[in-house]
Order: sequence, then C-alpha cells, then structure tokens
Amino acid sequence: MCGIYGEVLLSDRGRIDPRVVRSMGDAIIHRGPDDDGVHMTERVAIGLRRLSIIDVDGGHQPLFNEDRTVAVVCNGEIYNFRQLRAKLTASGHTFRTGSDAEVLVHLYEEYGDDFLAHVEGMFGFALWDEAGARLLLARDRIGIKPLYYTTQNDRVAFCSESKALVGRADVGAALDPEALEQFLALGYVPNPHSLFAGVHKLRPGHLAIVEHGRLTEHCWWHLEFATRHGRSEQDWIDEIDATLADSVAAQMISDVPIGAFLSGGIDSSAIIAYMKRATPQPVRTYSIGYSGSSAADLYNELPFARQVADLFGTEHHEIMVEPNVISLLPNLLWHMDEPTVDSALITSYLVSEFASRDVKVILSGVGGDELFGGYNRYLMSHYVAQIRRVPGWLRRGVLAPLIRALPEDRHSRLLNLFRYVRSVSLLADAPESDRYRQMMEVFGRRDLDALLRADTRVGEDALARILTRYADAPELDRILAADVGTQLTDELLLLTDKMSMAQSLECRVPLLDERLLRLATTMPDDLRVRGRQTRYILKKALRGVLPDTIIDRKKRGFGAPMGAWLRRELEPVTNKLLSRAAVERRGVLDPRQVARILDDHRTQRADHTDQLMALLSLELWFRMFLDGETPADLSAWLTAGN
Repeated sequence: MCGIYGEVLLSDRGRIDPRVVRSMGDAIIHRGPDDDGVHMTERVAIGLRRLSIIDVDGGHQPLFNEDRTVAVVCNGEIYNFRQLRAKLTASGHTFRTGSDAEVLVHLYEEYGDDFLAHVEGMFGFALWDEAGARLLLARDRIGIKPLYYTTQNDRVAFCSESKALVGRADVGAALDPEALEQFLALGYVPNPHSLFAGVHKLRPGHLAIVEHGRLTEHCWWHLEFATRHGRSEQDWIDEIDATLADSVAAQMISDVPIGAFLSGGIDSSAIIAYMKRATPQPVRTYSIGYSGSSAADLYNELPFARQVADLFGTEHHEIMVEPNVISLLPNLLWHMDEPTVDSALITSYLVSEFASRDVKVILSGVGGDELFGGYNRYLMSHYVAQIRRVPGWLRRGVLAPLIRALPEDRHSRLLNLFRYVRSVSLLADAPESDRYRQMMEVFGRRDLDALLRADTRVGEDALARILTRYADAPELDRILAADVGTQLTDELLLLTDKMSMAQSLECRVPLLDERLLRLATTMPDDLRVRGRQTRYILKKALRGVLPDTIIDRKKRGFGAPMGAWLRRELEPVTNKLLSRAAVERRGVLDPRQVARILDDHRTQRADHTDQLMALLSLELWFRMFLDGETPADLSAWLTAGN
C-alpha cells in the first residue's frame, strides 16, 4: 500500500524537473512514510511513497525486469502474486525480490497489454517501458485504489491523490463547473471527473497508455452478467462459503500486523468469522460507537460488535465519538481531495487512527451490500407494488398530502420509517427507470436549477450513462451495476482509501474480491432479494457461521448521527459556514435556497442531512483548495466561540 506519482513528456521539448517530481511525493507522504523511490530518465519519472507490507526489507520500489528496461511503481496489493510468480518463473523469468508488485513487470513482458487479465487485487500502478517509450497507467476492476492524471502543455502527470497535481505550478487549483453540478446531484464526484478543472480520475478497469505524444484510455474490464440457472440453493451456499473463505485468507497475507474493522453488522462479522478460520491467533478488531442522545444511541452498534468479538475471541478495541468531531472536517476533506455527503468519513478516519496504533493492515466489510443486495433500495419494486394496490385517486388525493406532512428524520426509528414510507409513496408513480436515480440523488434537477447561480447544464452524467448501458438487464442487475460503477467506486471506496491512508493504514476489502464479483454477477435476482428479505442467499450461507441475532438484526450505516447534530450541537457551525454573507461572497449558490434548506431541516419539515453535508463540505473545500486556507486554521475558526 503506497502512493504513486510521476510524469512523462509528450515530446522532445521540455525536461523533467526533479524538484517538481519530489514535491508530488512529499504531498502524499502519509500514504507511504516507510520508504521513497524514484526512477527518472530524460523523459519520464515514476515514483512511490511506500508503506511496507510485503517483503518489508527487500520490496523497495520502483521494481524492474531482468535488464531494467521495464519499471513499475504500484499502490495496492496483488493477491494472486504467488501463483503468478510460480508460472512466470517456470517460463524463465527471474525475480529479485519477494514483493507482490514485481510480477507486473514480468507479466507485461510475457503478455503485453493483455497482462492485466491475469491480475487479481487492488491497485493503481504506473509502468514504464523504456524500449517502447510508453507509459502505462492502470486501475483495478472496480476502483479500490485511486489514480488521477492531468495533461498540461507537453506532459502527463499522475498521482494517487489530486492535491499533489494541483500543487504543481503548471496545473493549479481551479473549479470544474460540470463536476460541481454532478457532485451536488449525487453527493460525490463521479469518474472520470475530479472537482479540479483539468484533473481526471482514471476510470476503474481502465488502462491509460501514453505513447506517440498522446494519452489514450482503454477499458480492460467491465461488469458483465451471465446468470447461472439450474443450481440448487445448497450449491450457491457452498460456493459462497468457499469463496468467502478463500477471499479472506488471500487478503490476510501480510508481513506486518493485521486487524479488522467490526461494526457488528453482517459483512464485518462474516469477515471476522472467516479470519478466525484462517489463523490460530486472536484477530484484532476495532469498533466505534456513540452515546449521549437518542440519535447517537440509534447509531451505536457496540453491543453487537462486542457479541461478535466475544464469540470469536478477538482482541477487541473500542472508541467513542462525540459531536465535537466537526473540528476534524477540514483535515478530513483535505485528505479526501473533494467534498462528500457521507458522514462515514468521520467514523472511518477515527477508527483508522485508532487501529493504526497497533496494525498496518485492516480488513473492511465494504462491498457486501452492493454484491448481495443489502440496501433498502433493492426492495423498492416490492413496496411500490404493494402501494399501487391502493387506488390512484386515494393515493394521490388523500394519502400523498398526509405523507408529505409527516416530519422527516433519519435519527429516530419511527421517523426514519416515515421517511422511507414517504420516499416509496412519492416514487410509486414514477417509471421504473427513474426510481433508482431519484432515490440516489442529493439534489434533483429542479432543486439544482434553483440552487446553482451558474447554468452549467450537464448532459448525460455518470449515473445516466451506466443505467443506459445496462438498460436491458433485469432490475436488480441494473441497480448492482449502477451501485458498483458509481457510488461504490467514487464515494465508499474513495472514502475508505483516503481515510485509512491518512493514518498510513492499508485497508483491504475481501467482499470485493474478483471471485465474489463473478459469483454475484451470475446469481439469479431472487437469491439476492426475495420478497422483503435482502441478502437472501448470503444470510442462508452464514447461518451457523454467525449468530441469528447478527444475521437478522436491522441494518445501520457506518456514518455518524450528523443530521441530529446539525439540528442541535452543530447548528452554530452550520450557520457560520452557510451564512447569507458567506454564500453571497462565494457567488456559486443562491442564498435564499440555502436558507430554506437550513430552515426546513431545523424544523424537521424535511431531512436535509445529505444536502447540508454537501453544502458544508463544499464550502470547506472552497476555502482550502481555492482560497488557500489551511485545515488547522479552518478548524480553529470552526470551534472559536462554540
């Protein structure tokens, strides 16, 4: 686990400036405090900040082939490197280190540009072919590891974090208006955009090749569905069990201490169960909790985490979180490089900091909801069908006004139920193709028209593109494809990477192993969701592995009770950042609309947690990256007088 950086010239003009290259590495030192290495020639530089995980003493990067004509720097892990190494050795290749990343240069020698099909893992890497005068930038199948690039004047520069690119004098930080609109619509910046003008995310499953003076992107992997019929439920249960066991064991390979996040939910608990199978040593587990209010109690999952920890005899650790964590937001958003609506960045950062005191590698349950149908949105069609049994005149003329009048809040079980009933009821008459988008949007088109002062009018966005691509797929397959291709990649995985790497901690996600991806995309829909039961077949596979109390309990997210905090403890901070004067000075948003959102949330006429998180984090991003304020100064300003 590391951070990579570098640049390549597009012509014979210009030169590589070692100071500029080194400054990019310095900007991401938190990703790799153990080691630094650069390979530099007249036309290319590839560098790496290393967090030493495998072959701690001998795995210095860049890594080379036998005659040093191919070099690579890699952020991530290649999980099947031992099998690949054995095959490549039998084919005559010579290895100099025990590093997992060294297989990449030999695979490239052996298979050319098709070499990525043989690789299983999470990665963002840069490979320089001296003889062919070409640079290859590659990203793993679903974007577990980030990689950014920019083309400026006579060169392409790249890095694991975009802040290192905009820190260069030839790039600079400027807002991309199209990316801004997509962020406000979805709550994250979808690939290939970043919020910085001219800086792009390499798409997941893509390979960028720089040669002959230009950069071209090629898709080397995309999600495909091929449902397997004629298998019994027991066949699926056996395959899920075996694949989970193999995936977790493969991702436990490490030469340094390893642990796991434990929320007490089904995904993280399953990982603990399979880790226990793979090692005789006690597993180190790390949990986070809340206290002090009914909203905090609703989010607190520590009792369930303790139950799992006790069952599997883990070495268990807990940390409690309070509303004063708002002072952390500037630093967290600096690490993120972009704003987000997801309050899980707070919990992920704090539990990562907590775990990093003991371990260098952590396993997380990210991805289980997407692959096995764990979200409430997967039940939308079921509930819409029930609502449509009510005559339309009664639904629209009588029930809809009553439902709209219900108070909205996600931090009370009853009010959260009202919120879900409201969303399902209001979507009942929408076309099936529109329901998913409306559930996922933070600001809809009409709200954006009112909120944004500038008229950017984005065409087909990332969500529309992927829904169109899978338009003919069954509904649950289409939702899975959209989840994996947008929110999972550009929000959840990006957040997981940035918050863990902020603490120099490598986070692995066994539930997104390629074998589990293949299994999920061949599974009939009714094995993911059956009636009102989400994760149908996964739950059956885990009976006997986990207690029923864990399998059957209500799902909670990994975020903080931010909506309740914004109404009470954090209201002064919200009013400070989103005051009419501040919004008018920025000149991007309509201050009347911002004031309405604040008032509706405060009075519970609407739950605007996501909208307010979007606006708060966006203003903090503006202040740091465009205005030049430091995270420390912003934190002090946020807490002054509170």
